[in-house]
Amino acid sequence: MTNNHSDNGEKDFGAYAGRWIARLRGRVVSQGGTPEQAQRAAKSSRRKETPEINYVPTSSPLTFSPMFERVRQALSAKTEIYLVGGAVRDALLKRESHDLDFTLPKDSLKTAKKVANALQGAYYKMDEEHQVGRVILVEEDGKRMIMDFTAMLGSNLEDDLRGRDFTVNAMAIDVHQPQELLDPLGGLPDLLNKQLRICSPTSFSDDPVRVYRAMRIASGYQLRMSEETKTLLKQAVKDLPNVSVERLRDELFKILDGPKPTTSIRALDMLGAISHLLPELDAMKGVTQSPPHNFDVWDHSLQTLQRLEVILNLLDEDYVHDNESGGDLASGLISQRLGRYRTQITQHLNTPLNTERSIRALVYFAALYHDIGKPESRKVDEDGRIRFFEHEHIGAKIASKRGKKLRLSNGEVDRVKTIIKNHLRPLFLSPEGNPPSRRSIFRFFRDTEEAGVDICLLSLADLLAKHGQTTIQEELSKQLDVVRALLEAYWEQREEIVYPLALVDGSDVIKKFKLKPGPQVGELLKAIREAQATGEVKNKKEAFAFGEEWLKK
Repeated sequence: MTNNHSDNGEKDFGAYAGRWIARLRGRVVSQGGTPEQAQRAAKSSRRKETPEINYVPTSSPLTFSPMFERVRQALSAKTEIYLVGGAVRDALLKRESHDLDFTLPKDSLKTAKKVANALQGAYYKMDEEHQVGRVILVEEDGKRMIMDFTAMLGSNLEDDLRGRDFTVNAMAIDVHQPQELLDPLGGLPDLLNKQLRICSPTSFSDDPVRVYRAMRIASGYQLRMSEETKTLLKQAVKDLPNVSVERLRDELFKILDGPKPTTSIRALDMLGAISHLLPELDAMKGVTQSPPHNFDVWDHSLQTLQRLEVILNLLDEDYVHDNESGGDLASGLISQRLGRYRTQITQHLNTPLNTERSIRALVYFAALYHDIGKPESRKVDEDGRIRFFEHEHIGAKIASKRGKKLRLSNGEVDRVKTIIKNHLRPLFLSPEGNPPSRRSIFRFFRDTEEAGVDICLLSLADLLAKHGQTTIQEELSKQLDVVRALLEAYWEQREEIVYPLALVDGSDVIKKFKLKPGPQVGELLKAIREAQATGEVKNKKEAFAFGEEWLKK
C-alpha cells in the first residue's frame, strides 16, 4: 500500500478533495477518510489486487498557527503523534486556534514535558489515569496557547476519533504530514455542509457536558444540528447535574470566550440547561422594569450581553467592518469615539487572571449577572414607578457567591464583584453633561483599578440594552464622552491622573509632621495622592504644604 499525494492533482480528482482514494490501473475503485478505510473498501470488491492509495489535497493548504510549527520542530520525526479536534477543524476554515490537542499511542506525558521544556512553557499533569499532560504558553500580547497531550483511546487512531463528540471535531492529521487529513467519520463534508453531527448515538450519554459544547460549536460556526443530534441533546439535559461543576464551568467560559456567546446562552436557557449551573438567573425572569426599559430584567441582561458582544467586536484590534456589527448609528459612534483604543482594549481583555480563562469571558459573565440584585431589591412607588435601590451592591454579593461555587480564583471573584458593584458609576460621573473631573476619574480608578476598563465597556452595553433599538443619540454621546475621558486618562495620562507617582511615603510624613504610625498616616497619603491627580500638588514641597493644611482640617 502506498500513501502519497495524487500525482494527477485535483483537476482529475477534485470530487475527492480531502479524502483518500484507492486506484487500480489509474482508476479510482474506492475512497475513505483514512488510508485504511480506502484500502478496506477496495479489498471488499477486489480481494486479490493491491491498490495504490493516494491522498487528494484540499483546494487550499491547511493553515496552522506558528505554535504548531514550533511543536513540530520540538518533536522527533520518529514520534507517532496526531493533532486532533478543533485545531484541525479551524485549520480547514483558516481560523486561528489557541488550543492544540494531540493524541499519541504512548508516552503522552513524557512528550508533553519535552515540548514544555523546548518551548519554555508551563507543564501540568492533568490526569494521571488517562495520561493527559498540558503545556501552557503566554505570548507577549497576553494570548494564551494551551496544548494537551493525551494517550490514545482504543487500539488505534480511528477508535480514538470515534469516541469523540462531533464529527467536525473528529478529524486528525499526522504532525509529520500536516497536509494529509484523516477523517474517518466524514467531518469535512459535515463542515462544508454546515452540519453538526454526533460521532455515535451515545455521545451525549457518555458525557453530558457535550450539551454545552454543542451549543458553543453550533453558534460559533453557524452549524445546523442533525435531527438525531437535536433529539439526543434534549434527552441529555436531565443528566447535566451529574457533571462536575468545574467541567460545566469550563464549558460555560469557553462559550463566553467564543464568537457568539449570547446565541449559545439563549439556546441553553431555552433547553433548561443553564439553571443547574447558574440557578440565580431564573429569578430575573418576569421581573418588570419602568420605562425607558423595554425588557424585563432577564431579557435586559441578555440584551446587555448581546450589546457587549457587538461593542467588543467593534473595539477589537482585528476589527473588520461588517453589516452585522457595525451598520447602525450607535456602532458608528462607538467606533468613531473609542476606536483609537482598539489595541489597548484587546490587550487588556486578553490579559489572563487565570491561565484557563480570559478577562473577556469574565466580563461577559459579569454582564450576565450585572442586574442579578434587582429581583431582591425591587420596590414599587405609590405612583407605580419601579425602583431597585442598592441592586448593584446586592448583585455583587450574589455574583461573588456564585463565583466561589464555580471555583473561580479569588482574583476572578474580586474582579466580577468590583464590576457589578460599580457598573452604574460611569452614568453618574457627568450629571450636568460636563466631562468628569480629574478628581472623579482618580477616585473611579482608585476604587476599581483594572476593572475600571471593564466597567466602561459594560456601561455602554447596559445603556444600549436599556433602550433597545430606540437609543437616544444624545444620551449615548454623553456616555461616550465619559467613557472616552476615563480611557484617555487610563492609557494616556496614567501617571498624571490615575496612578500618580508617590512624592512622599509614610516615613516622610511621620518625620515631617511628628505623627505616630497608624490609619491617619494612610489617609494623609491618600489625600496627597488625590491632590496630585487633581493637579494641586506637583512636587514634594507642595505635598508637605498640602499635608499641613489637611492635618489642620
